[in-house]
Amino acid sequence: MHAEQAYLFRHALLRDAAYELQLPGDRARLHELAFYLIEQAFGGRAPEPPPLGLIDPPAMPGHQSDAVASELAEHARLAQCQPELHRLYLRRAAEHAESRHRLADASTTWQTLAMLLDNPLQAAALYRAAIALFGSGRPAEAEALLDRALEAFQGCGDRRAVGIALASMANVYIESGRLEQALKALEQAIVISREKGSRSLEGMAFAGLAIVHDFAGRADLAEKSYEQALAIFRDVGNRRREGVVTGNLARLHSVTGRLDVSERLSHEALKIHREVGDQRSVGGQLGSLAMTYHQTGRMELAERTYEQALAIQRQQGDRRAEGIVLGNLAGAYADTKRFEHAERTYRQALSIHREVGNRRFEGSALSGLAYLQRQTGQLEQAEVTHALALAIQREVGNRRSEGFILCDSALCQLSLGRVSRARAEWREGALVLREVGDKHELERQTSAMRKECAEAGEPPFDEPLPAE
Repeated sequence: MHAEQAYLFRHALLRDAAYELQLPGDRARLHELAFYLIEQAFGGRAPEPPPLGLIDPPAMPGHQSDAVASELAEHARLAQCQPELHRLYLRRAAEHAESRHRLADASTTWQTLAMLLDNPLQAAALYRAAIALFGSGRPAEAEALLDRALEAFQGCGDRRAVGIALASMANVYIESGRLEQALKALEQAIVISREKGSRSLEGMAFAGLAIVHDFAGRADLAEKSYEQALAIFRDVGNRRREGVVTGNLARLHSVTGRLDVSERLSHEALKIHREVGDQRSVGGQLGSLAMTYHQTGRMELAERTYEQALAIQRQQGDRRAEGIVLGNLAGAYADTKRFEHAERTYRQALSIHREVGNRRFEGSALSGLAYLQRQTGQLEQAEVTHALALAIQREVGNRRSEGFILCDSALCQLSLGRVSRARAEWREGALVLREVGDKHELERQTSAMRKECAEAGEPPFDEPLPAE
């Protein structure tokens, strides 16, 4: 052990021993003194935060003491005579952690606060803890907390809160591929929103419904639901959610081949995100815009935009979004023949997706890696990776990616000399892409298939064989 480490270890032991020598009452008084000294040093008593909100809660006005709110809360707890101050600084610590995107810390603090509150405030704190957990990439734990919050809201008869919890639970179901459960939860939320006259909840539910239809490959229904959500958010003046839904609609147009509309909407969404100061969404939207540049062949611009998105996401600590953009950037490297960069970046993306539990994009990164392996002649490895990617996308109900993987796997089978299997897989994949309305991807896959069939001396897979 180095001298400095030994000193720190002994110092900690001595400190703890000295602390334990104090009588409990003396310790409490010392904590009370520490609380007031720290509070005084950091601008005095912080104001009470606004009421606990569920949909787009108002931002808490900052205070100098927010940086040490966790420490103040702990001293107030140990002083044993300041329960109201303990709750005040726990709340401020939770809000401050959220504002700094330390979502795991925020969730832990919200849960601690919940234990000190009665319903309906306890339910609201549990709900905020769940949303923070979901944002930190822990959907299974978020689901357990949302279940508790939902039960508590039902117990105190708060129907609007029940609807909000159901709409949020739908996001958890979507993340894990349970699209039918998500659909049922959102339909219930829409009924409650209309019963209670809550336009914000109705917009939130339609935005979720659009994502369900989008992920299930029902592009027309997804577009209709996005437009309904947009109309509501514009009506109620919720610019932040208007920006998010506009960005989602831009992405939908991108995958259905309407790239000019997608690019225009992406710029509109970026303008709104910057207007409302939502840097996290700015990063996400730049990543989506980079994909449009990528699809239209503007590779240098795409790569620069991917890098801008990554810089923001890393600054914000948004690991989930960072993983998604890394996977897309790897695709850009692959398309420009920088195969070593591409493989390394795909593996970075996979590591993040697995860390945060993002199964949908883990499958997407695996499909990209399989494509890369096929391009570099690693056919047996590509076959294994395709199978892993396909299993995940079927598990989470990602029909669009299922179609892409089947088509790409078919070309791998063609290279391995398994022509009949290749033909069957390609036709199955093309049928899926047709069903989900992804014209751009179907055209790309058809062009690649015809080129490789010509090189292999085989009739194109989309043409009937003489015996057929």
